[in-house]
Amino acid sequence: MKPLAGIRIADFTVHNAGPFCTNLLSQLGAEVIKIESAMRPDAFRKPHPVYGRTGPATFDQVASTKMSVRINLKKPEGVALAKRIVGVSDVAAESFRPGVIGRLGLGYDALRAVRPDLIMLSVSSCGQDGPDSHFAGYAPLFGAWGGLSDLTGFADGPPVEMRHVMDHTVGMNAAMAVVAALHRRRATGQGALVDIAAREVASSFIGEALLMAAAGVEPGRTGNDHPRMAPHGVYPAQGEDHWLAIAVASDGEWRALCEAIGQLGLAARFPTEADRHANRGEIDAILADWSRGHEQNAAAALLQAAGVAAHASWTTPEIAADPHLHARGAIVEVAEPDGKLRAAVAVPMRLSKGPEIGIHAGTPKLGEHEDHVYGELLGMSRAERDALEAAEVIY
Repeated sequence: MKPLAGIRIADFTVHNAGPFCTNLLSQLGAEVIKIESAMRPDAFRKPHPVYGRTGPATFDQVASTKMSVRINLKKPEGVALAKRIVGVSDVAAESFRPGVIGRLGLGYDALRAVRPDLIMLSVSSCGQDGPDSHFAGYAPLFGAWGGLSDLTGFADGPPVEMRHVMDHTVGMNAAMAVVAALHRRRATGQGALVDIAAREVASSFIGEALLMAAAGVEPGRTGNDHPRMAPHGVYPAQGEDHWLAIAVASDGEWRALCEAIGQLGLAARFPTEADRHANRGEIDAILADWSRGHEQNAAAALLQAAGVAAHASWTTPEIAADPHLHARGAIVEVAEPDGKLRAAVAVPMRLSKGPEIGIHAGTPKLGEHEDHVYGELLGMSRAERDALEAAEVIY
């Protein structure tokens, strides 16, 4: 049995952070019912040329393994129908701006009146309360607002925009919080409102910088530098835009690196960690001269054989084609609504017992699972459903 088998989620989330959370939970075995409508489908069902694709940008990633039903939440009958789904669910998840779900009549108080032990997840940029709670936000703003972007980039350059990595990190934190709330409910019988503020997720990754700031030290962008390790960075490899990542943590690794690249004199010149860090600019230039003449994967294999942490900086197509990730089920193929297959990233964990977790179904078509949800789960007759479709409640 999968860890979350028997758990059902009414999924009102949109865009990426919230849907990625419920996607992870579905891969762990939860039955996730995505609620949208033809009038207002999830924005990620639409083409997003900004991501370099003429089809949906990431919908087939974050919606795989879910079921889909149509509900027009602008109609009172649609709200009532959504409540019926929540009534047979363990979790309700939403990612609107604070206040929106309440104005629809589907806030936490309204839903726990239907299901007293309900776990409700709300994902927003700044949380459900506080002076900034009314602000809208998308992934680049989460990292910027939370301080993570300001610390990312080279010392002489601007902050680096954090995009999907922020959405997915928020989603993973939200999934962990939902699992914790479900565990607590099993022990106490009590439901909960789980409030995830995306900017706080970003800030949770800069604790050291916040401590420095509190002590009067202004942290700054350091690029690929490490406060102690050197060499530590990404070096040009043979070919256009090919790179090799290298990180040296000990004197022994440093000597092994110098021997592998035919530069034993460097080990004698910079024998200690402090020496290497103080002269990292000169060392980086020497390493770059060596790496430019080598194919990235071959160079990585050479250094790995010598006991040095090194690897090619892979592109997305290289990752998608990696035999290791495919063998572990970390990369799988999912079907888009038109039947086309594409690579998708499965939940990043493995369990030693029970059935294999991960993506087990492709992207749902809009309203694809209404026979199961409305017919089997809610026991609605065909005539009742037809009447709601005619009234554009199921639409």
